[in-house]
Amino acid sequence: MYKRSVMYKRLIMLLLLTVTLPGTVAFAERIRDLATIVGVRDNALIGYGLVVGLDGTGDQTTQTPFTTQTLSNMLSQLGVTVPQGTNMQLKNVAAVMVTANLPPFARPGQNIDVVVSSLGNAKSIRGGTLLMTPLKGVDNQVYAMAQGNVLVGGAGAAAGGSSVQVNQLAGGRISNGAIIERELPSDFGKKGMIYLQLNKNDFTLAQNVSDAINRRPGLGSAAALDGRTIQIFMPTGSASQVRLLAEIQNVSVTVGAGDARVIINSRTGSVVMNRTVMLDSCAVAQGSLSVTVNKQDNVSQPDTPFAGGQTVVTSNTEVAVRQQGGALRRLNASPNLNDVVRALNALGATPIDLMSILQTMESAGCLRAKLEII
Repeated sequence: MYKRSVMYKRLIMLLLLTVTLPGTVAFAERIRDLATIVGVRDNALIGYGLVVGLDGTGDQTTQTPFTTQTLSNMLSQLGVTVPQGTNMQLKNVAAVMVTANLPPFARPGQNIDVVVSSLGNAKSIRGGTLLMTPLKGVDNQVYAMAQGNVLVGGAGAAAGGSSVQVNQLAGGRISNGAIIERELPSDFGKKGMIYLQLNKNDFTLAQNVSDAINRRPGLGSAAALDGRTIQIFMPTGSASQVRLLAEIQNVSVTVGAGDARVIINSRTGSVVMNRTVMLDSCAVAQGSLSVTVNKQDNVSQPDTPFAGGQTVVTSNTEVAVRQQGGALRRLNASPNLNDVVRALNALGATPIDLMSILQTMESAGCLRAKLEII
């Protein structure tokens, strides 16, 4: 009986140890959060147009000749002829670029949002109206027409040579400001296979997704082609593939711990680590070296005012070098993120110092993670 109790205790300790070991933490996510369907994506549209109705904040036509040229061309199409050589001094018109995203499976007649951005030197396009602007794709075909009142989130005021501005005034947005006129050609449902593309490259995750699909009967046959692409064989027909994809996207997949990474943003001084970062035993010397330069100007004047001497300014410069700290600290091996954070906090280093310490630790081989600087 005693031996059996000891055996049970050892088995429980082994299970607890297995659960707490790094790299074994796993959780389930849906396939829709891990991958996208190849070919089902947005397409960028772009167009050039005019915003009118501005309150004297438009382009200065002497510096933006393309604004007057565009206006002349538009007026000629509307039956208005502008005499050649006319110097149009416009203040209420601005040339703009219009951008939008054409969603997948969009049909003619649907509305999409557009972003309007000033192209010239307009001070503000607040309160303006975008005239009819064709939006083209990369194939130079018109897929939508944009028009409407521009909504600008910023505000500004100026008086007496002083000005104040909140947010951006040279760009705005038109909700449902474009109508789709042409749909993109699509071969969805015409082929007997569909490809899933993972959001990140991971061979283990690709195999887990493939196995999860194959375990569910009636969802087709899946195979991982590489660390990012999963091929799924399914019957042809849009209705059949839509039904199967709706079930496939809701399948839960066990996601294990990824690669150990430490991301350093050199511009902001921020350091981010994931849960799989580990430290080996090492010793770190961290101190602060400060250089102080003190400059004082001394004025030397002659003793008597009529002795013929001149006032001389002399500079006295003192340079002091001071080094504080610099103690050698020992960091124990840390198997999880909490221990890593406590060990690094024990150094008392600033984020800027921490970036240099992490780089040096990686070079020494005691940082078990990939170090990326962005």
